[in-house]
Amino acid sequence: MVPGGSELLRFELSLGNYGDTGDVTCKPAASVTPHGCPVFDGERGCRPGGGRKGAKEGTGVRWDAQCRPDTGNRYHYLPWRALPRLEEQPTPTPLDAHLRAARLHLLRRVAAAAAVPPRAGWDTLLPAAEGWLRRVAALAVEPQVGVPDAVLWLLQGERRVACARVPAPDLMFSRSGPGACGRLCGRTQTLFLVGSGDVGAQLRLRLWLGRLADSGDLPRHLEGTLRVYAETYENQTKLLGKWGPRGLLGRPSFSDSAGKAGLPRHRIRPPKGWRWDGAWSVEPQWRLLLDTETNVGEVLEEIYEHESRRLGGEWAPAAVASTDASGAAVPPKEEVACPQGWHVTDGWRVDVAGAVDEAGWEYGASAAPGSPPPAWHAAEKTYHTQRRRRWLRTRRRDPGAQGREQDVAAFRGLQGAEAAGAEAWEYGSLWGCRFHLRARAGDVCRRRCWHRPMVPAQPSALAPLFLLEGSPGPEDAAEEAEPAAAERQARGSSRTPPQQPVPLVLCTFQQPNFFQLRCYIFQALELAPRRTKATADPVAHVSFVHVSQSTRVLPGTLDPLWDQTLLFHRVLLYGDPRGVRDEPPVVVVEVFDQDGGRYPLGGPGGPAGELLAAFELLHEPAVRGGGGERRGGTQAVGCQRQRPRRQDGSLAQVSSPPWRQGVFSVPMGIRPLLRLVALEVLAWGLRGLRSGVRAPSLEVQCGGRTLRTPTITDPTANPNFPINAFLMILNLPAEEEYLPPLRLRVLDTWNFGYRPEVGQACLLPRGTGEKGAAGKVGTERGHWGHQSHSAPPQPAEEEEEEGGEEDDDWWSKYYAAMGDKAKSRWGTNRDRLKIYSCELEAVPEFEGLQDFCQTFPLYRPGGHPAAGEDPVPVGEFKGLFCIYPLPEDPGVPPPPRRFQELPPSQPQKCLVRVYIVRAFDLPPRDRNGLCDPYIRVSLGTRTQGQRDQYVPNTLEPVFGRLFEVTGTIPLEKDLRVSLLDYDLLPPDQEIGTTTIDLENRLLSRFRAHCGLPTLYRTAGPGRWRDQLPPSRALEHFARSRGLPVPEFSAEGTAVTFGDQTFLLSHFESGPPAHRHPGVPRERLALHVLHACHLVPEHLETRTLYNSTQPGLEQGKVQMWVDIFPASLGPPGPAVDITPRKPQRYELRCVVWNTQDVDLGDTNLAGQRMSDIYVAGWLDGLEEQRQRTDVHYRSLQGDGAFNWRFVFSFEYLAAEQLCVLPRKEHFWSLDETVLKVPPKLILQVWDNDKFSADDFLGVLELELTRLPQPTQHPQDCTPTPQGTPQSRWRGARVPSHLSLFRQRRARGWWPCTVQEGGKRRLSGKLELSLELLTAKEAEERPAGKGREDPNMYPTLPAPLRPEWSFLWLQAPLRGLRYGIWRQHRCRISLGLALLLLLALLLAFVYAAPGYFAMKLVNPLQSLHLAGGEHPAGGTAKP
Repeated sequence: MVPGGSELLRFELSLGNYGDTGDVTCKPAASVTPHGCPVFDGERGCRPGGGRKGAKEGTGVRWDAQCRPDTGNRYHYLPWRALPRLEEQPTPTPLDAHLRAARLHLLRRVAAAAAVPPRAGWDTLLPAAEGWLRRVAALAVEPQVGVPDAVLWLLQGERRVACARVPAPDLMFSRSGPGACGRLCGRTQTLFLVGSGDVGAQLRLRLWLGRLADSGDLPRHLEGTLRVYAETYENQTKLLGKWGPRGLLGRPSFSDSAGKAGLPRHRIRPPKGWRWDGAWSVEPQWRLLLDTETNVGEVLEEIYEHESRRLGGEWAPAAVASTDASGAAVPPKEEVACPQGWHVTDGWRVDVAGAVDEAGWEYGASAAPGSPPPAWHAAEKTYHTQRRRRWLRTRRRDPGAQGREQDVAAFRGLQGAEAAGAEAWEYGSLWGCRFHLRARAGDVCRRRCWHRPMVPAQPSALAPLFLLEGSPGPEDAAEEAEPAAAERQARGSSRTPPQQPVPLVLCTFQQPNFFQLRCYIFQALELAPRRTKATADPVAHVSFVHVSQSTRVLPGTLDPLWDQTLLFHRVLLYGDPRGVRDEPPVVVVEVFDQDGGRYPLGGPGGPAGELLAAFELLHEPAVRGGGGERRGGTQAVGCQRQRPRRQDGSLAQVSSPPWRQGVFSVPMGIRPLLRLVALEVLAWGLRGLRSGVRAPSLEVQCGGRTLRTPTITDPTANPNFPINAFLMILNLPAEEEYLPPLRLRVLDTWNFGYRPEVGQACLLPRGTGEKGAAGKVGTERGHWGHQSHSAPPQPAEEEEEEGGEEDDDWWSKYYAAMGDKAKSRWGTNRDRLKIYSCELEAVPEFEGLQDFCQTFPLYRPGGHPAAGEDPVPVGEFKGLFCIYPLPEDPGVPPPPRRFQELPPSQPQKCLVRVYIVRAFDLPPRDRNGLCDPYIRVSLGTRTQGQRDQYVPNTLEPVFGRLFEVTGTIPLEKDLRVSLLDYDLLPPDQEIGTTTIDLENRLLSRFRAHCGLPTLYRTAGPGRWRDQLPPSRALEHFARSRGLPVPEFSAEGTAVTFGDQTFLLSHFESGPPAHRHPGVPRERLALHVLHACHLVPEHLETRTLYNSTQPGLEQGKVQMWVDIFPASLGPPGPAVDITPRKPQRYELRCVVWNTQDVDLGDTNLAGQRMSDIYVAGWLDGLEEQRQRTDVHYRSLQGDGAFNWRFVFSFEYLAAEQLCVLPRKEHFWSLDETVLKVPPKLILQVWDNDKFSADDFLGVLELELTRLPQPTQHPQDCTPTPQGTPQSRWRGARVPSHLSLFRQRRARGWWPCTVQEGGKRRLSGKLELSLELLTAKEAEERPAGKGREDPNMYPTLPAPLRPEWSFLWLQAPLRGLRYGIWRQHRCRISLGLALLLLLALLLAFVYAAPGYFAMKLVNPLQSLHLAGGEHPAGGTAKP
């Protein structure tokens, strides 16, 4: 975990700006550990501190708000402690007051809820408690904490490579008590430092954060003693065989641990306020004195033998003949002695594993003379100048070879210190390289560390650690600064002088404790390999503090079953054992792929699998358990187990784990309970592989065992395996959650034995669903499947309805199943159709039609999809797995094999009939919000469906199409049904597609290839369409289930099937009521097949999907599929599902008379009158509107018309609807079909010349439910009162009739008008209705109105009153009939009176003159004058 390299490592602790070495705004502090190189134990690098642990301090000035983290910590411990008391909490700000009030209110509610039992039962207690804890956690957040988080950095040189952040409230110390302190305050913890890539570190430390005034409490939290030292390093080089300070090659004679220039010992001064507490002393480097073999029971030693090529081409020993893995020179293998306390198990041997030749050599070419080759190769070339091979030897520790004191001494490096001499030098080949303890031949530099302790000059109540703020700061620093500056100026040097070193703070522990760690690594599940590999060679590496071990490598598996115990002997830990018990070190388990080097499994930050392991940390006199964390592919776990005790009460000796196959295995009390099980594999075949696959085979891996099937010779001719049934005997865990998955690998066979992996799958045997490319293993299942052994159903009496059975079609059965009785004429107990609202595979009782074999998708090996993407299958595996336990006793016979009765695996040629009924919920594809769908059916290379057979302008098309295609199953097993939208210019858009696996339907024991009808018929619409009659189908079903053949009686009314006898009388109470019932044998066989719960005659609803919008439904289609293998004979007749076509009808309506029509006008004489006419049309056919002539001057609402309306329409008798094709817009290319009920609408109007006509009433007659007319107008009412009685007692006349049945009707119907929310009678119409087919109308023609041909019936001119005419045409005639006929007496009397008045006026006018004449008598005077002069008259003219 610790990063490698030559750069030194150190840790830095910062709190905001304080402690950050890169921030110059704060005073320097001892917040950084000394530099050091990691020590590698052969597995991992670590930085142990020995008996002295580094300590760091940081101080800063912060506003004192101790009450806030105290409250948050009390809330944090609420799940484990009593409710805190917050009444005394100070509230410096209004926000604090509001928070305290909210917290008090919540705590009171929690206390009240805890005082009473839950109302819904104790089962709801845990969810309710979790809900309360979530509320408490939400209020535990303190928004005003001003202390920044503590950040711990891992520095490599000057680079920050990893870090960890710890919240400040978790570290805060409080004098209010332990409940107010942070959960990590003063407690040993393990932090994981996370960096970029694989860089990381695990650090075990203690943190304490508090006020400076409370720092006196810090020593109580420490198990060791804090000491402060001044540190400097003395450097020397080797010149002419002598060591000295000359020729350091840029290295100062005194420096810090990183090599930077430092002051000599005599110039180092203690910080201000400090004094020396002893003399300078040499300090051994404990991290270099660590014995890496202390906790290892077995060591594998390695030495590389090197040779170089001479001028003649022969090989000879190289100048450095023996090195280690890093290239450092080591003694020859013959001179390597076995250490004391160890013994060699085998001699030196050559490692021939890996990329080497037969002799174990690997070759390379040096870039420069004397330099190692940059790369090594297994094959020798003429230009190679170097070669090497690896020698291995194993040695094992003698049991009891050393005791506790020797272990402690080895751990502390005392033996190494004595071997290195009292001066404690550490040696290196060059400055900047890694130092080692013992001198070697090539070493030219060395150094040693000097320490001098210091103590505060004056006693203080504060912890001395925090008095170092601002150091280094010696008292005479200013005094030494001026002479040093003058000296540099005289010498002309501008280099900055060395500074006073930062004091080193160490925590010293006196005596370590002896522990033993036992790691029980059982197995790992579902490991995630690297992207470039499909499998892995997993190895588990366990790290514990400063030691580590690895398990054995299991090649070629992702579910390794190690079953291994790793023993960490003599692990020495410092500190109080009780602290180890309370805060045990974390055990880190990392799983790697051992393939030419260790590579982590899985991606960074994501789960890499599951590990089943247990850990024990043993210490005298008790047994401890460790705890830990899980992070990515690394898991730290712990367990606790009590050691057995003797009779006297003392602890018994813990026995060693059992030794198996060269390793310690997991003991029986810890490992999962294993049981003997049988895994039966039905490997049926492979489907959908790419065309380049030649001869695939299958590998099944489970529980460390591998099963290989024979290869498929030619997948293009027969993709099934030649042998299908296999058996594996395994030892698997009894607990279901511990079962390993089944891994499938499909390998292709190429030339020269090359077998590339084509696909893979992971099957989970437990019922947790899929995970990644996973499926579920089939469970144990009996022979009968879902066959019912219950009593047969009781028969129901069939009901007969009106009409003949031959008139019924398939659509009547469909609408009856849909519950639409108006469109169906099917009887209640006739042949029924089952409609499923989902795919047939989704029906639960049919098990997805995978009862014989399931379909498992295969995915690309080593390929991992990107985040958020689903993996793309590269093929399919057809098979089934059955796991069942075996008896432990060898004498008990095993259960019978499951996969025995198998159908033939050869391809079959089949006829496939695809019935597409309708689709609905389709998405719109055109601008008008509709689409023009049509069907395309594909099977293999065959495609059917024409573009011109589309249904225009609809989202719920009714197709009623049948497609017949032939194919070879399983070579052509996927039937694709697609719906496309017709466009004027291709290409057409795909609406959606559904795919049906025909092979599953053909192989399913639920007989899904052809549904079973309810009744057996030999003719008619429901004729038997399967290839086999019911009796032979029952025999075929019995053979497929391994049952004896059914035995029928001679009459065919009884059959023995299985262990039951069925009688025909159980299913039929009498002779069948339907036509063409067939013989009893076949009817009984069909009833028995139904009792086995097979697939009935059905209609499935399949969801359509589009590849451009995966996962989104694009509508549904109702359909079914029939499959007929050619080997079973010719199939029966196909079902006619052609959509019902409408029939042409002609309605003739004769309007004879009207009566009691409302009078809407008033004539000149003040009389109420109406100019009546009648208009009529069929609903939806307003363009065929017709009207009668006008009956003028109807004074009593009576009218005579004798007028014929003629309406032509198309009628769908089965649905009782009129079909109206029409174009919605003039630019529409196709007609839209509407369906409306057949309804005749008649309206009565008052004709007006100079204004709009007045509406008088309406009559709506639904032709299928025509109200019964009355024969007399006085009996005509708007709402008939119940059912009218006829003249004959007991006889009843129906209130409604169907004109399509009766064909003719005549009588009076009421005409109504809406007034005030109610219907009111506004008139009566005498009509005659006659309905004729198109042929009858052609044979009996009739004109509209009274036009020719005026026949059927002949309509005479109506007999209307003389005054029934338009007054504008004859005004005088209008006056005659409008005034004279009504007021002739009055007019005559008026004329007589007027004549008398005229005579009187004339008399009055003439009387005065008359009387004057009488009085004057002018005539007399004339006569007198004539008598007196007669001669005169004669004498002169």
